[in-house]
Amino acid sequence: MPEKVRSVRQRFPGAETREGAGVRLQRMFGANEVPLLDPFLLLDNFGSANPADYLAGFPWHPHRGIDTVTYMLRGTTAHEDSLGNKGEIRSGDVQWMSSGSGILHQEMPQRTEGKLSGFQLWLNVPHSRKMENPAYRGIVHDEIPAVRAGDGRIVRVIAGTFEGVEGPAKGLPVDPLYLDISLPDRASIDLPVRSGHTAFAQLIDGVASMSPPREAAAPKADAAPSDAGSEMARPGETILYESEGELLRVHAGEGGARFLLGAGRPLHEPVAWYGPIVMNSREEIQEAISDLRGGTFVRTRRVDTEDA
Repeated sequence: MPEKVRSVRQRFPGAETREGAGVRLQRMFGANEVPLLDPFLLLDNFGSANPADYLAGFPWHPHRGIDTVTYMLRGTTAHEDSLGNKGEIRSGDVQWMSSGSGILHQEMPQRTEGKLSGFQLWLNVPHSRKMENPAYRGIVHDEIPAVRAGDGRIVRVIAGTFEGVEGPAKGLPVDPLYLDISLPDRASIDLPVRSGHTAFAQLIDGVASMSPPREAAAPKADAAPSDAGSEMARPGETILYESEGELLRVHAGEGGARFLLGAGRPLHEPVAWYGPIVMNSREEIQEAISDLRGGTFVRTRRVDTEDA
């Protein structure tokens, strides 16, 4: 049987907000969208051509019970954490941090000529793994494999597998797929995803026809999209797909398109959310707050050399 192409379930335009010490950013989805994007919790697009929008940064703050993934498209962010990790996330680099039982860290965007740009994605983790030891994965640009096609398509594989190429972020609890995809003018691509896994796309540049809305028929693979019509996604828009189907089909518009693709196994667990802490019950949130106040939030200061 042919693989079923997924249709679009919902679109998120994003909303401007401020986080950290006053960083201006676009929240593409967050607490208001739980549990639509399970296991994904939050996606922020931060950056600006005006350093005043980001230099205040994200000073020391806690996390527990989630993975945070910082992907720098352009510019540099300095970071430091309670495991002893310290350095810079530069253009094309990824910081994949598993907060586990508790970690303190800070991320401070550095002044950049032109526009600084990056994304931070939060993934939930199952209850059975929320209190594991924290782990840090610093992934530099050259460690992220790129799958290239003759027509100019480029797929950077951060996590998961695409066309037999595995990304460097491994051993993760929700089997995530995280890709950075660039398509040339009016090119098309078919992207396999696991049936039942939540999948979303975030447009970075250009315009693209994603899989069609549920009322419409799937477009032919060789059909060139028109910029008119509700199925065209534009920069700053997040597309959430229906859960049924094993394939996503994307057609770039005139001038090409670049987008992030995220997919992962939903947990179907209760979510208790308090700022940067995500657990399964209010009692666990209260325990985390008590740990913060009592100085016992960080339960290990060991640097995990295997993942660092």
